[in-house]
Amino acid sequence: MTLFEIIILALIQGITEFLPISSSGHLLLPAEILGWDSQGLAFDVAVHVGSLLAVILYFRQEIAQMTVAWLTRGFSKQQNTDSKLAWYVILATIPAVLVGLALDDWIEMNARTALVIAATTIIFGLLLWYADAKATHIRTLEDITLKQAIIIGVAQVMALIPGTSRSGITMTAGLMLGLNRESCARFSFLLSIPVILGAGTLKTFDLLAADNPVDWSALLYGAAFSFVSAYLCIFLFLNWISRIGMLPFVIYRLILGAVLLWFVFG
Repeated sequence: MTLFEIIILALIQGITEFLPISSSGHLLLPAEILGWDSQGLAFDVAVHVGSLLAVILYFRQEIAQMTVAWLTRGFSKQQNTDSKLAWYVILATIPAVLVGLALDDWIEMNARTALVIAATTIIFGLLLWYADAKATHIRTLEDITLKQAIIIGVAQVMALIPGTSRSGITMTAGLMLGLNRESCARFSFLLSIPVILGAGTLKTFDLLAADNPVDWSALLYGAAFSFVSAYLCIFLFLNWISRIGMLPFVIYRLILGAVLLWFVFG
């Protein structure tokens, strides 16, 4: 890849990993519009590492508090808010892990098409709009219950279908459960940590098994640009979401879905 391609693909990954707009839909566009080749497994691992480091750095204080609370109180009867939240993140991740391990190969072979991604981008975009419009926005992250966390975790399974958007579907579920927008986003971002870590680990094993030559400079640039764009994306999204709502992202998803449909049927 050229440096320009590396920068564009890394920025796409870093930004769309956390916005409710579907990363898989965007990663199709360079190939469809510009005829670029697939970025390859090694680059995919690198940009995921960049995104992972960004979310860990941003939530470093919360992660430290949750980790300490989970280790000291997580297995006792004296649970606090941080230890409960740590458990909720762990338990809400399990459904996606189990279904992902069972169906990942099938989804990769049968669902990663432009038509599927276009349809899910539009359908789940409209669902996000409905959830935001009907939401009460009264609960905060401290109010979340185990049942609600599990429901959000089950909803996250839908993100295995390309075009759904992991952050989009988890925020949709959170809004339907009465969480305010910022709390939905924060819980979604915390849920992304084990998911990205798990996916990155599996891809790393695949990469080691493939034993292909690696362009380390491309990986370094990819990770760096993915890190910067992801961190800025998280910061801006959490600062703006309570004011702007989900409608701008819904409109964007509808436009993206229409563009993808045009490439399919045009």
